[in-house]
This record gives sequence, structure tokens and C-alpha cells, in this order.
Amino acid sequence: MNWLDICALEEINTLGSRIIKGPKGDIAIFRTSDDQVFALDDRCPHKGGPLSQGLIYGKRVACPLHNWQIDLESGQAQAPDHGCAHQHLARVESGRVLLALQDAG
Repeated sequence: MNWLDICALEEINTLGSRIIKGPKGDIAIFRTSDDQVFALDDRCPHKGGPLSQGLIYGKRVACPLHNWQIDLESGQAQAPDHGCAHQHLARVESGRVLLALQDAG
């Protein structure tokens, strides 16, 4: 699989995110407190809220509109809510954040 170099890990604040343009809309890349990265479509499955503006805790992000809890690993909304934000493959290699090309376009 080919990977697209997005940025240095340090360019994304701890418990923060960065947005990149994807072929089907914005993709939010999240950095957790332990420097893991996850990528989801930047749209909450509830009403399309910008997940990139939500609070990150553990491996979840809280949508800023209605506080839906979205799992960063799977994109799944946590019970009692239902829905899924599309997940993209992301990783850190040699201090760089990479996104799978097939997902990033």
C-alpha cells in the first residue's frame, strides 16, 4: 500500500487535529495523548458536525454540536447513539504522519 506524507507529528497538537482535503470532503487527522494518529471523515454521523473541532480523550472524539462520542479507531458512534464516520488508514513513521493513498485520493 502507498502512503501519503501529510506532516510531521509535531505539527498536530497533542489531543488536536489537522484537516486535509479528500476527494469526498475533509478528512480530520487526530493525535492522541500517546501520539497515536487516527483519520476520519470530518463529519459526525449525526448532523454532520465538524469532528476536528471536538474534544479528544483517550481514543474518542466528542462532536462539538451534540456531544456524540465517536471512536477514533473505528469511527463508530458510542451507545446509545448509532452511526459511523468513515475511517481512513493513518500511521506515524519516523516522526511523520502518513495517510493511505487509496483513502486520501
